[in-house]
Amino acid sequence: MIYVDADACPVKAEVERVGTRLGVPMVLVSNGGIRPSQNPLVQSVIVAQGPDEADKWIAERAGPGDVVITADIPLAAKCVEAGAQVLKPDGEALGPDNIGNILATRDLMADLRAANPFLQGNGRGFTKADRSRFLDALDRALRRAKA
Repeated sequence: MIYVDADACPVKAEVERVGTRLGVPMVLVSNGGIRPSQNPLVQSVIVAQGPDEADKWIAERAGPGDVVITADIPLAAKCVEAGAQVLKPDGEALGPDNIGNILATRDLMADLRAANPFLQGNGRGFTKADRSRFLDALDRALRRAKA
């Protein structure tokens, strides 16, 4: 199963394309505002409004054999702990070997931004290279999950 943290996810169409090619069911989880797919492999789940409701829904269900697509690092950490494979939309794989450092860096940057309101992230845009890296990483992750 593929779980997509679908609010503001830039690669929903790519997930559907790869998942369909490989015959893997997908769940797009959001707070609403996402057009449902006509694809029988794609299920749209609308969760209650509120902070982290989509994250909670995914974290309660993801486990071994699943692939989770999210840019949310705390959600990624929970899914990695549950045994799921996790990909960021730019194709970066998050796993037991790197999630601790990534979570710590995220927390440090949040503290730095809180201490200095003029400190902003680099806000790098999503590129074609990111999309290409994601497609390749998703294909590999789904093949590993099927094995």
